[in-house]
Amino acid sequence: MALLLSSSLHPPTSPLNPKLNSLSTPLSNAVITKRQLIINTTTSFSIIFGAQQNPVPQCLAQPSNPSKPSALNIANTKAWFQFYGDGFAIRVPPEFEDIMEPEDFNAGASLYGDKAKPRPFAARFASTDGSEVLSVVIRPTNQLKITFLEAQEITDLGSIKDAAKIFVPGGATLYNARIIKIKEDEGFKTYYFYEFGRDEQHIAIMATVNGGKAIIAGTTAPQSKWDDDGVKLRSAAISLTVL
Repeated sequence: MALLLSSSLHPPTSPLNPKLNSLSTPLSNAVITKRQLIINTTTSFSIIFGAQQNPVPQCLAQPSNPSKPSALNIANTKAWFQFYGDGFAIRVPPEFEDIMEPEDFNAGASLYGDKAKPRPFAARFASTDGSEVLSVVIRPTNQLKITFLEAQEITDLGSIKDAAKIFVPGGATLYNARIIKIKEDEGFKTYYFYEFGRDEQHIAIMATVNGGKAIIAGTTAPQSKWDDDGVKLRSAAISLTVL
């Protein structure tokens, strides 16, 4: 699989892994269950899908003068387990475990003609302590952007700056935004990559569109964890491919 990185929307003016001054009590000292930690971490990723009604973050509204972006720091994921889902595949970091709940699998099925409830996640994995989460969600593109046309490519949702209003929640601090092209048999597939911080969580997402559906992979972790595991988590998100 070949990756081509094009110009950045907003090259970071500070390191990708900034240390926040307002970090909360270390996780090792907090009284919290693993399940609750997973829920709290996943919430930061799930909130993305209400973001299209939020204003564009300041760092997107007023980008600095364009300059040549630095290379993304990613790891070789070929040795990682590859999970195959509904129309996508993704690499799972070592020691991450599947945390999909039974209701996640049951969602999407309709009974007696009732409208099917959308599955909240197409895949979900977490570290052993639950503080780092890898999730994949699939949504019809007309739920993300009001349109009468079915999007076939992520560029149909707009430029990487325009699409940030969909994928990056208001109030977030954007660290990186890239257009990534992955070579396929019939040419190149376009993906949008965003990395940002919100509410002491660090999030990386990789998004594309295929057949009218947006496929979004996201990794989330506390900022304190990202300092050590950011390369691994960023690499997991970027490993998303459509089938």
